[in-house]
Amino acid sequence: MAQSKSLTHRVQLNNGTSMPQIKLGVYQTSGTEAKNAVKYALEAGYRGIDSAQWYANEKEVGQAINTFLNSPQNTQGLKRTDIHFTTKLRSNSTYDSATQAIKRSVQTSGLDTIDLFLIHSPYGGKEARLESWRAVEDAILDGQVRTGGVSNYGIKHLEELINSKPRIMPAVNQIEIHPFNTHTELCEFCKKHGIVMEAYAPLVQAMKMKHPTIADLAKKHSCTPAQVLVRWSVQHDYCPLPKSVKKDRIVENSQIDHFEITKEDMEKLDALDEYLVTDWDPLDAP
Repeated sequence: MAQSKSLTHRVQLNNGTSMPQIKLGVYQTSGTEAKNAVKYALEAGYRGIDSAQWYANEKEVGQAINTFLNSPQNTQGLKRTDIHFTTKLRSNSTYDSATQAIKRSVQTSGLDTIDLFLIHSPYGGKEARLESWRAVEDAILDGQVRTGGVSNYGIKHLEELINSKPRIMPAVNQIEIHPFNTHTELCEFCKKHGIVMEAYAPLVQAMKMKHPTIADLAKKHSCTPAQVLVRWSVQHDYCPLPKSVKKDRIVENSQIDHFEITKEDMEKLDALDEYLVTDWDPLDAP
């Protein structure tokens, strides 16, 4: 029987809290489309939504979450604390700028507290990165944010932060991860330091759905190529953020509990690594 990796599965974080392993990504969605995607996801059982200041959809995501919680579709009587909301700092500059940006995200989303706040990229240089992290720490201590993390941080950026002896360690690093861009060394570094890996673009932006290895495994398990990719991610203990705005795809992408990829097939998938970047790659930023 496959190891349970349903939408109810949560991963433990280094601050003693937990978060859903599979979340909906809402990159490049806006307005009604963003609201509907979140609605479909919550109704399907998703309990985590990944947004960002850069995406300009924090308001719509927050509205969709609040609407769902107060709707007849909330048959389980879920509360705000049951839904995990992530957003990210648009750019690194000064402590004051980051502090104000975090406050705006809280206000814009209308959700009172941000469950996971990430520094979106390492751009801006060392001082800006460390000052932005100090703002995240204070937001956590003030109760505006529950958990802090980073995104698109390479090993050198993480070492820089760790060596600064932060008051609070980052709990998450969100990067592009899939079988065609495995970032094995970085993932092992994060695991060693208790940092959970979140995988954006886990579906490779649909660029590899017809790849022979993916297609063969989909046929073998009577599932979709997307389900193979999500299952690969969770079996590596990553937290994938499959993105779609279509109701059936949102549901389908999460239905990975009925099969398990064997060790041999996982190794075949790992061997597909070609450092394929589907969007951007700031991991080596100075």
